[in-house]
Amino acid sequence: MRDLAQRCKRLLCGGLLLFSPLGEAKFAIAGYELVYDAPAETTLTASDLRSSAVVWQEMFASARTQIDIAQFYVANEPGSRLDKVIQTLRQAGERGVKIRFLMDQKGLKLSTPETLAQLKAIPGLTLRIMPFARLAGGIIHAKYLLVDGKQSFVGSQNFDWRALEHIQETGLLINDAPVVAQIAAIFNHDWAAQPLLEAGEKVPETGKGALPADLRAGRYLVASPRAWNPAGIPDSQLVLPQLLASARKRIRVQVMEYAPLSFGENRTRPFYAVIDNALRAAAARGVQVELMVANWNTKQPDIAWLKSLALVPGVTIKIVTIPEASSGFIPYARVVHSKIMTIDGELAWTGTSNWSGGYFDNSRNLELVLNDAVMAARLDALYEQLWQSRYAAPLRIDADYPAPDPGGLLRENAPRRYAP
Repeated sequence: MRDLAQRCKRLLCGGLLLFSPLGEAKFAIAGYELVYDAPAETTLTASDLRSSAVVWQEMFASARTQIDIAQFYVANEPGSRLDKVIQTLRQAGERGVKIRFLMDQKGLKLSTPETLAQLKAIPGLTLRIMPFARLAGGIIHAKYLLVDGKQSFVGSQNFDWRALEHIQETGLLINDAPVVAQIAAIFNHDWAAQPLLEAGEKVPETGKGALPADLRAGRYLVASPRAWNPAGIPDSQLVLPQLLASARKRIRVQVMEYAPLSFGENRTRPFYAVIDNALRAAAARGVQVELMVANWNTKQPDIAWLKSLALVPGVTIKIVTIPEASSGFIPYARVVHSKIMTIDGELAWTGTSNWSGGYFDNSRNLELVLNDAVMAARLDALYEQLWQSRYAAPLRIDADYPAPDPGGLLRENAPRRYAP
């Protein structure tokens, strides 16, 4: 209780609890507002955090000259929160704002044709489909927005109506000018690379793997893949293990998927030990490690690796299951999808990567590292709410977990409308 009281005091004294023109509370530190989406019909509430639908609409409504959007795929539903976001985006195009929308080629299989048509009909919107696999072997998995080169949003939220209503997500609205400029540099790099890849031409490598002078100071962006990060942007795959190595007391991680594995050629699962080694090493030196993953992570062989990690003294793992909505089964929804970490109650990490191979090494992803005790305390409180909820259950070493079925493909008479 004393720890919780101290965290609340830090939140009240060091953070900014403001109210938007719509009367919604928002929690922010200088340059960064924490944004949160909770699945409908759950107890995962956060009255001081605005939703991404509200923030995205505000961003698009404020745009004067340019909106840039990068997403893996797009999937709207008429009358949904995302539908209102797209309407606001259309209004921006109608008043002359130029819109660049970058999407991954593999995301076409997940996208609905109606949503693609809806976007293409927006005045002033240019849609580019990028074959990112030709560049680095992965995908555009980053989910981010830019408005007028002055403001950005980075988070786990896909451009999908379910992300805004039936999935747990976390992101950041960013007004930190140097970081926004770096995010814009990443978008401009990938936007310019797209036609080169389409034409079969080579895209020059740009990344140098530079690191901040002190990883446990300041606020900064990291990204992947290293070879195609614009100059001056550190490599996520290099920074994350070093941050884990710097932990002294506690590491808290929430991701949808964790496994020291990665799909390889011919669907093989090569060993990817970068993060796993760092977590085990932290536990070995006495750091308390807490990890939450979605129930979609219980497939084989992922669950075997989770059980292996849970056997390490000092490591506690919980599986999170979000109940089905009262309206019935919704494919690829009702899941926790946030990608967050805190270290020692001092550092906050919020990004777009799951913690398995393919995300930090060959896909486009962005993560924000905030060395700020106030933001870390708010993320810790968000983490604890889920950790202590009825949705999170300790991983049982002796349990035989069923194979996850996020698309409902194993159900009789299951709807297929949103299945990839």
